Amino acid sequence: MYYEDRSSGVSFLAGLVLGAVVGAGVALLVAPQSGKRTRRQIARAATKTRDTAMHRWGDLSDDVRGVVRSGRRRLHL
Repeated sequence: MYYEDRSSGVSFLAGLVLGAVVGAGVALLVAPQSGKRTRRQIARAATKTRDTAMHRWGDLSDDVRGVVRSGRRRLHL
């Protein structure tokens, strides 16, 4: 079904993004550089991740609203 295919795709993408974020965080922590520079990089990465998550949450919210509207039309509510 379309919904199941899309759901598994979203799950895969979420896992991929989470893995990339964790990997980047570990790489920053073990990199041979000053603590101040590392903290600055972590702060920037956290801000970027937060902004991306908020954007994707908005996209997901819009998608859910669209599905609900479509379902209501099909049920004539």
